[in-house]
Amino acid sequence: MYNREQAVAYANTYWNSYNPAFRYFSTDDCTNFISQCLYAGGFPMVGGRNRSKGWWYHRGNPNNWSFSWAVANSFYWFLRGHAVQVSRVEDLQLGDIIMYDFEGDGRWNHSTIVTYKDENGQAYVNAHTNNSQYRYWPYQDSAAWTPNIKYAFFHIR
Repeated sequence: MYNREQAVAYANTYWNSYNPAFRYFSTDDCTNFISQCLYAGGFPMVGGRNRSKGWWYHRGNPNNWSFSWAVANSFYWFLRGHAVQVSRVEDLQLGDIIMYDFEGDGRWNHSTIVTYKDENGQAYVNAHTNNSQYRYWPYQDSAAWTPNIKYAFFHIR
């Protein structure tokens, strides 16, 4: 069973540092970080041999991980089959995931985890690459933001 509090606690512990038990992707660590948060919350790994299938990471070998563990676009497609996609950010809970397609071209670029909700149901997120804690979810302050941005909201069961 997914433990949202543990996932959020992990996100708040490592939002500005890196867990040495996992590989650090220096140029693009967002999805790796979010995968670690889900794993810390008890989200079960799936698969373990084919990098193109499932969602997994072998801690004994830092070069042995699924594409969905560390690549935002692959993670999006994995979540489509393993989480509930909702239409509004207000429907998310702490520990849920927001995905970003900055160009609106169907290729998902970024992953975040909801770590705070305000009284209006708006989400604030933690992320890596440009390390962030309690950042307002639309990312309009990001250099990657464009008017074509698309968002995907995933509720983790």
